[in-house]
Amino acid sequence: MNTLVGTGRLTRFILRRERARLSAWVGVLALVPVATASAFMTLYPDEVSRQALANTVASSPALTALLGPLHSSSIGGLTVWRSATIAAFLVAILAILTLVRHTREEEETGRRELLGSTVMGRHAPLAAALLVMMGAGVVLGAMLSLGLIMVGLPAAGSVAFGLALAGTSFVFAGVGAVAAQLTEGAGAARGIGVGVAGGLFLIRMIADSGVGEFDWLSWLSPIGWVSQMRPFAGEVWWVLAFWLALAAVLVGVAAVIADRRDVGAGAFRPRPGPSTAGRGLGSALGLAWRIHRGSVLGWTFGLAILGAVYGATADSVGDMLDGNPQLAEILEQLGGEQSLVDGFFVAALGIIALITAAYGIRAVLRIRVEEEALRAEPVLATSTPRLEWATSHLFFGVMTPVLILSIAGSLAGAAYGAITGDVGEQTARALSAALVHVPAVWVVVGVTMALVGLAPHRTGLSWGFLNACLILGQLGRILQFPQWSLNLSPFTHVPQFPAEKLDLLPLVALLVVAAVLVAAGLAGFRRRDIRN
Repeated sequence: MNTLVGTGRLTRFILRRERARLSAWVGVLALVPVATASAFMTLYPDEVSRQALANTVASSPALTALLGPLHSSSIGGLTVWRSATIAAFLVAILAILTLVRHTREEEETGRRELLGSTVMGRHAPLAAALLVMMGAGVVLGAMLSLGLIMVGLPAAGSVAFGLALAGTSFVFAGVGAVAAQLTEGAGAARGIGVGVAGGLFLIRMIADSGVGEFDWLSWLSPIGWVSQMRPFAGEVWWVLAFWLALAAVLVGVAAVIADRRDVGAGAFRPRPGPSTAGRGLGSALGLAWRIHRGSVLGWTFGLAILGAVYGATADSVGDMLDGNPQLAEILEQLGGEQSLVDGFFVAALGIIALITAAYGIRAVLRIRVEEEALRAEPVLATSTPRLEWATSHLFFGVMTPVLILSIAGSLAGAAYGAITGDVGEQTARALSAALVHVPAVWVVVGVTMALVGLAPHRTGLSWGFLNACLILGQLGRILQFPQWSLNLSPFTHVPQFPAEKLDLLPLVALLVVAAVLVAAGLAGFRRRDIRN
């Protein structure tokens, strides 16, 4: 039998299942850069104002590390600088999650075996998932290019930007395809894929941090290739070949692995466990730790490195004052150079908090994963109470963000303090700046728990909520969204400490909201049927 038999029908089936989710993702990712370009036209209507912004960005490796390099002071160049890195990373996450959902997750739940009993080729599920995701990338690129052209930007740069995001979707669809072949669990496959995306994003940050000897690292990251293609700054079209070549290699590797393994199995078989369980597995919390420990250590280590990178680049913020006496005079009235550094830490640690919230969502959603995989019922058939089992997973969603933010903030402050010669004070300031984001992260965790308990079939909305927080926080003010919409994100209410005075009232309000959401989710989980 042809190994691709049934690919067309399976593609249509996946499109039917994904029509709402993919449409929303593609629509938002295409429209946000277009709206950003329109906003820049209003905010910076002349070349003088745009060049002033470009000079500020160019003088700060910290801003470049956060958002990527700025290659042109045109509206198109500013649009790419402000939105390309965020869009590319979101496209990467979308591609990985989509591929894993329609390959490894289908095998884990047994649906793949049912489909395999029909007239369907061995590689049809993988091919169909790749066709859908790569097709979505092409649609995204076309919509983005057309939108930028319609607002008056040059066609060449618009097409280059669209092709860059489409190429990114191709590569990370391949990453998701390979990750899905490696393990037997969808959660582990998602972890591998997202970990690769996060690592490549970190490589891009190091390359753009202003340390000259690391510039070449940008060529190792497909996310960094978006900048290397230079939309609106003398487009380098041959960079597109890098995405296509890497995508082809990854798809080929995934196909070879899929051809050599059994359905439901992974390339790496799990090691058999000991014949008797350790004493730690005698409680729900011990079992939860056994499940979560790998992700706890991995996320903490990765974000700790990110915090250290941010801290090491913070010293370059002061370079913005060189040759700009007007800015220096203003900052002297506001608190001097330290106020600018504090503002940088507010922005940098806010990004780390958003990423940490992603871990919180993943930890709480483990409750639903265990339900759907039929692993919850055997545990609940013992004397373990339902709420004790649920809160054992919730515990990691609540407490691990505190650990991550504490370590990342401390390392950011210590790295900056090591450069300025004041490790103790700077560590304390950065740690405080990190911990004020904890209540906002807990609100995201609370939303996830509420969905698990009250609307378990809609738990995917938790990721939509986090994406909305990301867009509102990073682009909302530039896009001139109304204040009421910005207030929908809990991160909007986090005090800008230490750049501003600490206000405890918003933090208390966020804690109350988080507590109410968690309580509602636990109450709903206690009353509903398992797997309902």
